[in-house]
Amino acid sequence: MTGTGANEAPQTGKTTIDPSEVEKFSAIADEWWDPFGKFKPLHKFNPVRLAYIRDAACAHFGRDRRAKAPLEGLRLLDVGCGGGLVAEPMRRLGAEVVAIDAAERNIKTALAHAAPLGLEIDYRCTSVEALAAGGEPPFDIVLNLEVVEHVADPGLFLEEAAGLVKPGGMMVMATINRTLKALALAKIGAEYILRWLPAGTHDPRKFVKPEDAKAALTRAGMTVAAEAGAEYNPLMDIWRIGEDTSVNYMLTAVK
Repeated sequence: MTGTGANEAPQTGKTTIDPSEVEKFSAIADEWWDPFGKFKPLHKFNPVRLAYIRDAACAHFGRDRRAKAPLEGLRLLDVGCGGGLVAEPMRRLGAEVVAIDAAERNIKTALAHAAPLGLEIDYRCTSVEALAAGGEPPFDIVLNLEVVEHVADPGLFLEEAAGLVKPGGMMVMATINRTLKALALAKIGAEYILRWLPAGTHDPRKFVKPEDAKAALTRAGMTVAAEAGAEYNPLMDIWRIGEDTSVNYMLTAVK
């Protein structure tokens, strides 16, 4: 397993890194793998988004989703990987995984968790723009999951991320819509009433509307192939993929 603790972000005025967001997630980096801790909502949601990514990738690349390692031979980038909640399952599905995060403590947590499991994941403390500027070869799959609402410049972020997708490749993006419903449920409800997330986790001013995300991806040379909502049923305490994109949504784009 490889990885670096050095932040490789370029020292320029163009950056997607928001230092306040890095500090926020660094403070709780030790809790990534606690299913009952501050990242409990992600642990609940993770099986749904993992299945969505697997199925979208298998459909795009003509793979059998029931195979033991359906993503074998594909190179995948997990942007804003946190503690590795997505990177590890993607590696188990056979993908060659590079996982990046701007918070060094997140990368250290991810490395520490993957090491005893023998998972070969290339973890790096860096940004999409630094990765692109460093001449990184493009990827078959780029994942931007619950990260665009935490960056300094969403347009630049999606442009740089799209540049890391090889021709014929794909991107899956997941984030929170900028609606009153999302403000009520994903911000006020989740952080202050149900206390699923630490107060201040999200800034609703940074939520991204699907049309804005799609426009940015289109400008960057991507074609949005699918859009879906991630819906939570409070009575059954389960997540599912559906058509309601008013709170959480996922986009699949191809190049």
